[in-house]
Amino acid sequence: MKSELQQVQHMEVLSRLVISGQIEGDETAKRGELDKLRRELRYVAKLGEDEFASFAALAWTHHVIVRALDVVRRLAALEPRNVLPVPENERRVAERCERAMVEERSRIDRAVGYFHSICGALEERGCPVAVIKSLDHWPDLGSDLDLYTTASPDAVDHVMRGTFRAERVDRSWGDRLANKWNYSVPGLPELVEIHVQYLGQTGEHSELARRVIERRVEKKVGQYDFLVAAPEERIVISALQRVYRHFYFRLCDMIDTATLLKSGQLHFGELEQAANSAGIWEGVSTYLCLVENYVRLYGGVMTLPAHVKESALSPEAMVQFKGGYLRVSMTTGARLYSSQLLAAGKHGDMRALLRLPLLPPLAISALVAHSLTGNDKGIW
Repeated sequence: MKSELQQVQHMEVLSRLVISGQIEGDETAKRGELDKLRRELRYVAKLGEDEFASFAALAWTHHVIVRALDVVRRLAALEPRNVLPVPENERRVAERCERAMVEERSRIDRAVGYFHSICGALEERGCPVAVIKSLDHWPDLGSDLDLYTTASPDAVDHVMRGTFRAERVDRSWGDRLANKWNYSVPGLPELVEIHVQYLGQTGEHSELARRVIERRVEKKVGQYDFLVAAPEERIVISALQRVYRHFYFRLCDMIDTATLLKSGQLHFGELEQAANSAGIWEGVSTYLCLVENYVRLYGGVMTLPAHVKESALSPEAMVQFKGGYLRVSMTTGARLYSSQLLAAGKHGDMRALLRLPLLPPLAISALVAHSLTGNDKGIW
């Protein structure tokens, strides 16, 4: 019980740090932010070694460890005596944050370098690629590296095996339906997950997949240039993952989406068109409302157009922190699945109509496997 309560407290603090602590502006603005986050900084300063390790582990799971610890380190340095009255605490906080960030940045630098080489090799050999999901979290990075390509599985396999001596990882039932492969590359701890020709948990989306390559854009990450999904497709893919498949969010999904909207890069008309091409506009608008509600709860500013809220299944719905993640109501997931199936029928999308009915038995199998063995590997 104590551990569960501490996880809840960790999550509250992390949420405020990464949502309220993304400071821009002059020194006055930064000092004003310090006052808002004084309690959170003191919370981190008082953590024992094991507690700090637990806090950092949760931040890593939610792909915000670099951003969260950078806020702690940066704000504490502004007025250390006011926030951390004991000099030893000041040094301890700085050392802890720096140590964890150096280790994580080393992992990220290595992974991004490998990833750039892989993307370049596939592109050069006639396999057009777009990075999906993985680079959305920058300066953090996920635990695997995701690509989408229109090339054939054999062409991808030839490049991965021939150029990088990669090995295919055994595919789950879900992987086979989704038409994706995971590769283990020597020297790279992260798996490279390649979605081939289709998107969606059952590989039901062909039109959306086509758009990902046609509308890909450049993104600079460190010293490297990548081709990534356009902002509209990024949102649709995130919605597919969070409210149609996993039914949970990571904290990074909240901050990544809020940051993207704040940048002004997102065109809502194009977003609606992309979502409608996949029959999931209701789910995308619901996803955005869940993000907005969470971001506002923790001091962030995010305002959606009225028509987005009107299209959502439940504009006021909230996620709930449970089992280490921000959970979406299963009722919401079930209603969105039914809506997606109806949209596929309305538009005569035979691929989706044939594949989507396979999702409930797959989900039930995963649930049974998890209850018996503690994981759902081999199914999802």
